[in-house]
Amino acid sequence: MPPTAAAPAPVPAPEPRHLSPGRRAWQRFRRNKLGFYSLVIFCTLVVLSLFAEVLSTDKPLVVRYEGQTYFPIWQDHSEKVFGGDFESPADYLDPFIRERITGGGNWAVYAPNPYGPRTLNYFASKPNPAAPSTENFFGTDDRGRDLLAQLIYGFRVSVLFALALTAIGVVLGIVTGAIQGYFGGRTDLAFQRFIEIWGSMPELYLLIIFSAIFAPSVSLLLVLLSLFGWMGLSDYVRAEFLRNRQMDYVRSARALGVSSVQIMWRHILPNSMVPVVTFLPFRMSAAILALTSLDFLGLGVPPGTPSLGELLSQGKANIDAWWISMCTFGVLVLTLLLLTFMGDALRDALDPRKAEK
Repeated sequence: MPPTAAAPAPVPAPEPRHLSPGRRAWQRFRRNKLGFYSLVIFCTLVVLSLFAEVLSTDKPLVVRYEGQTYFPIWQDHSEKVFGGDFESPADYLDPFIRERITGGGNWAVYAPNPYGPRTLNYFASKPNPAAPSTENFFGTDDRGRDLLAQLIYGFRVSVLFALALTAIGVVLGIVTGAIQGYFGGRTDLAFQRFIEIWGSMPELYLLIIFSAIFAPSVSLLLVLLSLFGWMGLSDYVRAEFLRNRQMDYVRSARALGVSSVQIMWRHILPNSMVPVVTFLPFRMSAAILALTSLDFLGLGVPPGTPSLGELLSQGKANIDAWWISMCTFGVLVLTLLLLTFMGDALRDALDPRKAEK
C-alpha cells in the first residue's frame, strides 16, 4: 500500500477584520496562554497584597467581648478593656488576652495569618529564627518576625515601588524621546550628547553619597532611580518618532497648520506606543531587581520596612535558616517570571508581522 500523506497542520482562523487593532492585539495576547495566565496571577497577587492589613495582622478583625463589639484592626484598645491590668495596647498574641476574648461566650475573628510585618511574638515556643511550623507557616527571621507577613508586605512594597518608578520613567522617556525624534537636527544631537554624559555617571556611587547625606526613604530612592530610569525607553520612542514624522498624515497635519504639540500627542504618539507597552513589564522587573539589590546592600528602604532584599541579606547571614532564603528567592523568581511571560506575550501580540497573519 502506498504510504499515506501526513495530515496538514491546522491553519489558525483569520482574525475578523471589523475589530480594531487594539481588540485584535488583545485577542492575540489571550491566545498566549502563558502570558495571559501570568497576567491573571500577577494581578491577583497584587490585589491581595493591597489588602495585606486584613490578610496578615496581629490584631483581630472583630472582637465580641461582654456584649460589646470592637474592631482592633481600626482602633487600638488597652488590655484593661479585656480584663488586663495595664493601660498599654493589648497584645493579642498573649495567651491571657486570647483566653479572655475567646472564652465565656466571647469570640474574635483573626486574620488568616495572625502576624504583622513588625510583630514580635514574645510567647513563641522556639528560638529565632524558627523553622516553618503550624505556628508560623514559613518560619520566622532572625528577629522573630513572621516570614510570611514579611513576604506579603515586602511584595507589595516592591510592586508599588516598581509601578511608580515605571510610570515616572515612561513619562520622562516619552517626553524626551518625542522631542528628539520629532524635531531632530540639533535638538536631537544636543539631547543625545546629554544622554551620553548623564548615562556615564556612576549611579551606585551617587546612591551611596545621597544615602549618607539624607535620611533613607522610599521617596528619596524613587527620585534618585527615576533620574536614570528613563533613558532606555527614550531611545525606542525617539526611533518611532523619527520614522513616523515622515508619514503622509504628519505632513498633512503640518500643511493644515496643526501645532507641533498636537501632532506629537494626537497623531504620532498613538502610532508609537508599541515599544512603550512592550517595555513596561521588563521595566518593572528591572525596578524590582534594583530595589532588592539596594536593600540587600543596605542602601534601600528605611530600616524596619518590609523588604525582599533585606530578607535575602538575612538569609545570607543565617545559612542554617534555609527557609528565609528559599521562600524569599521563590517569591522574587515567581514575580520576575510572571512579568517576563507577560512581556513576551505583549511583544508577540503587538508584533505587526504577526498581526498580518
